[in-house]
Amino acid sequence: MKNLWIIGLLVLVTAGAFAQNNSIVHRTFRGLRVINGHSVETLYEGELEFLIEHRFGRINGGLYELFGLDQASMRMGLDYGITNRLNVGVGRSTYGKHLDAYVKYKLAGQTVDDRIPVTLTVVSTVAANMLRPVDPERPMPVQSRLAYTHQLLLARKWSDRFSTQLMPTFVHYNLVDTRNEHNDVFAMGFAARVQLTRNVAITGEYYYKLPGQLAPDRFDPIGIGFDINTGGHVFQLHFTNASSMIEKAFIGETRGDWLAGDIQFGFNMSRLFKLKGRRY
Repeated sequence: MKNLWIIGLLVLVTAGAFAQNNSIVHRTFRGLRVINGHSVETLYEGELEFLIEHRFGRINGGLYELFGLDQASMRMGLDYGITNRLNVGVGRSTYGKHLDAYVKYKLAGQTVDDRIPVTLTVVSTVAANMLRPVDPERPMPVQSRLAYTHQLLLARKWSDRFSTQLMPTFVHYNLVDTRNEHNDVFAMGFAARVQLTRNVAITGEYYYKLPGQLAPDRFDPIGIGFDINTGGHVFQLHFTNASSMIEKAFIGETRGDWLAGDIQFGFNMSRLFKLKGRRY
């Protein structure tokens, strides 16, 4: 992982030599998230986004569970653009009662003339499980509740209708359930976006974890979704086998098997506010 960050810094230096004289490609993806995970996109300076992410229960629960609508997992978050390239965010999830925070920095932007062929963004997150201990006489130390994620996001907008993204990912858990599980987990994510009409796009997201790192009941997270541009914001509808919407959980703790029908319907809904410049 250390070498990954070195490569990123080299790309940053290279990008700086060209960025001032080239037009940057915009809207590789339409939102800060693809489905569960981050996209390469960042907010502009002074923008604040309120994000609600919602996942219902499993569709294969049948009519008794109203095909998953009787159950729900949710995350509420705030994302802020310190600069056009630097974003920070915080969130609270019902899953594990997690508190999370992240820092996101766009190292380089794809240029129209292809002198910089990809957009490169780095993301670092920390999440804390805030569940009460099973045994009140044995409280869990704060450090045991923490998990960290580091990602390098590389995306390219191939045309006005097609974009792809790679997400090499490293997750560190301070505490794991069994000795057979690794504290350090490596995964490679893949994402794509296809514009169907002016206001509707289809998205896909998949994270492949190297085998043998976690318990056998943990599955790779898969998601298929639709981005609907409503003018003021993008409304995202999803089908995924992951209950959580933070990296440490949907990458390392997904227990739903997509092939067995453990699919959940959900959505992301955001509202953007400008705290600097023109006000709404």
